[in-house]
Amino acid sequence: MRNKITDFKRFYFIGIGGIGMSALARYFNAIGKDVLGYDRAPSPITEALVEEGCAIHYEDKGAEVFKLVSSPESTLVIYTPAVAESHKELTYFREQGFIVYKRAEALGLITRFMKGLCVAGTHGKTTTSAMLSHVLDQSPWRCNAFLGGIASNSNSNLIVNQDTDWVVVEADEFDRSFLHLSPFASIVTAMDPDHLDIYGDATNFKDGFRQYAMKIDPNGCCVMHEDVSLPSLCESVTYAIDSETADYRASYIKYIDGVMQFVVNTPQINAKKFTLQIPGLHNVLNALACIALLDKIGLPMQNIQQGLNSFKGVRRRFDIQFKSEELIYIDDYAHHPEELRFLIDSLQMMYPEEEITAIFQPHLYTRTRDFGTAFSEQLSRFDALILLPIYPAREEEILGISSEWLLSMVRLKEKQVLNSSRTLELMQKKSKGIVVTIGAGDIDRMVAPLRDILIQNVEATL
Repeated sequence: MRNKITDFKRFYFIGIGGIGMSALARYFNAIGKDVLGYDRAPSPITEALVEEGCAIHYEDKGAEVFKLVSSPESTLVIYTPAVAESHKELTYFREQGFIVYKRAEALGLITRFMKGLCVAGTHGKTTTSAMLSHVLDQSPWRCNAFLGGIASNSNSNLIVNQDTDWVVVEADEFDRSFLHLSPFASIVTAMDPDHLDIYGDATNFKDGFRQYAMKIDPNGCCVMHEDVSLPSLCESVTYAIDSETADYRASYIKYIDGVMQFVVNTPQINAKKFTLQIPGLHNVLNALACIALLDKIGLPMQNIQQGLNSFKGVRRRFDIQFKSEELIYIDDYAHHPEELRFLIDSLQMMYPEEEITAIFQPHLYTRTRDFGTAFSEQLSRFDALILLPIYPAREEEILGISSEWLLSMVRLKEKQVLNSSRTLELMQKKSKGIVVTIGAGDIDRMVAPLRDILIQNVEATL
């Protein structure tokens, strides 16, 4: 067994096209390792990885995979939990004595000897970690970063700077992955129960977060939303919008000409002005978390202001695809009721007079079942709703749980369940208002064709 994960010459990824897996693949490729792997279908991510020098195939080769790799001594295998345990290549590697790590285990080993700034929470992780890494990377401190989305500034989910010890990591609670990390400091954005197919119930879910918070370095800090309460061995501070009791507070929030403007009070500073070039109340909250953590580790406030002002956002996070005087199209990754609430709050603040049409793809049968009532309450806040069939991901169908079942609880007159092709046909008549696509499944494949349709609709009215 090697002393470091980077001692291996070759890295083989099973599920290389996943957003978290691809960041690891990019990292090893960037430091000069041989990177290859499997994914079930080509995608923009796999195509980009191939262009960067990775070798990828799209069929489960089983034992034939030995033709692509060398001995177990020189090859490390990394897989995503989204891959079935019965996957033939995964079975072969285990039977032949290769060292096989889950993605979270590999990430934990990479970051163990760095100063990890981790972002945990049921929602907001990706944008907050991308913000955090951008501000650091634009400062003299620099950083490395492994992100759960494609940051618009870098057009990547990876930042590599070998001359700094700082590393920003998205701490994913799925499959208890974040317990493999060794945070120096952490943000915890929210602790609303999720992944109950993994944790069983809300009590076990929250216990997972308690275990995570206890792993934070006693010399570091834990930055928690004011609604979160976790024990930790390190200093803890809180943040919130329009609060009188949180340690870091944002207020006087305005949306003017596409820019979010707000004022921040900290334990040491009153009424510091900040601007964000990306919209949304939730992004003000994400920025406030970054301000708190970066202030606690000592980054000058001027660097924080400048970095946040130049942050361009993350793909599929309140991602404005098209904007005209009559119609705006936004794409968002929200897949939990609380994420929907933040999204709708922001839409209604920014466009209070506009009719909002939502196209939502529920993600997972278990999540739809567990939060059906909460989903219906939020979806009822739109003016019109199209539900796509549930995206099952790793799950088998659950009898009685469907998009039709969810739609029956939504209190709207204008509502229906359609597949993606019928939805695109219907959108050929849309030329006014707000259209938003929402979900974490394969709804992203609709984005480009829908954008083209809406642009043509608007041009036809000119």
